[in-house]
Amino acid sequence: MKTVSGLFDTYAHALEAVHALNAAGITNTDVSLIANSPEGVGKPFDIVGKDLTAGAELGAALGGAGGLLAGLGVIAIPGLGPVLAGGWLVAAAIGAVAGAGVGAATGGVIGLLTSAGVPEPDAQIYAEGLRRGGTLVSARVDDELAEMAFDVLRRANGIDIEDLRRVYEQEGWSGFDDNAAATTPEQEADARDRYPLVPPFL
Repeated sequence: MKTVSGLFDTYAHALEAVHALNAAGITNTDVSLIANSPEGVGKPFDIVGKDLTAGAELGAALGGAGGLLAGLGVIAIPGLGPVLAGGWLVAAAIGAVAGAGVGAATGGVIGLLTSAGVPEPDAQIYAEGLRRGGTLVSARVDDELAEMAFDVLRRANGIDIEDLRRVYEQEGWSGFDDNAAATTPEQEADARDRYPLVPPFL
């Protein structure tokens, strides 16, 4: 099995990617999503640690109720804080709590991704993209389906992470920092405007 991931500038684009994976035959049991500041929700998610029922209901309202992903809800990930997340990758991090749709991951996002087979340099970019308001979709697939799944994610308005790496490095970025300050909605909007999207296929 391989883990194939795509970073998206908006939650809506990420949902389109999940549906595209489904259409390609990859079921939701093999798809995960982590969204920082999904549109219409706001940040921070002040319900974390206060109202677990509300956390589960938020997940349902943003896709879980339609069968998008099992356990979609609010969790706290070190280095990112409260995020909307669900699926197999997240369940591996928070165990039985994932079924309730809310909880706290036991490790940082870098460890979460690398333990699933994502190369560490890519995990650094994905983590930084999440910190800046992006949404990550990951699918676990048989080796022979990996290229197809990657193409599906690229076609679904995915961000070119190598170009994104160059953008970050030009700003002086050298790696994801668990202790970096949380981004503001204004900073996240600016980051989305500068995300290098993969060119459309001809």
